[in-house]
Amino acid sequence: MAIEAPRSMPTGQRNVVRSNDSASLWNCTLSPGWTRSEVQVLRQALIKLGIGNWMKIIESECLPGKTIAQMNLQTQRMLGQQSTAEFNGLHVDALQIGQINEMRQGPEIRRKNNCIVNTGGKLTWEEVERRRKEHRAKFEVAEDVWMSIVLPRPDNPLVLLDRKREEMKCLAKELDDVVARIAAIEQTESLDQVTGTKRPRE
Repeated sequence: MAIEAPRSMPTGQRNVVRSNDSASLWNCTLSPGWTRSEVQVLRQALIKLGIGNWMKIIESECLPGKTIAQMNLQTQRMLGQQSTAEFNGLHVDALQIGQINEMRQGPEIRRKNNCIVNTGGKLTWEEVERRRKEHRAKFEVAEDVWMSIVLPRPDNPLVLLDRKREEMKCLAKELDDVVARIAAIEQTESLDQVTGTKRPRE
């Protein structure tokens, strides 16, 4: 599945990126050091690999250089809420949920950096699980859809640097060979001048 621009979609199990997506999906704030294209890759990685599966995302090499802390912070901004535990492991579109959270109003809603914060006590494990089941039924992307997503693998800057170093070594060796051949030719010509020998040019 190609990485596409965000599009609006109704709630339900088969929520996927569609051609009528609204630009309002992009109301989430970019974390420092993130571009929109990187956020779109993270969006697809979260759908394919599941919210909170940071090591799988790192191993996929779709976002070289991004740390777990950076991905977690950007995911919070995409979801529009600081607590992500209730989405852990779910194959959901974080931007779609963020759009819904953006519309939530009420005296109990408190926000920090455009993210809803939990003002009550810490959620119990049972409450987290209840919410996760609810989110799975409401937002989970169909398995055949998330399985078909192909994440990009941009060139890792460190790999590129190693490749360039190897190329430089090869070029340096070629240059040494050329210099050695020139020196050998010059030495032969110098010897010929001393002995008065004429050799046919190759």
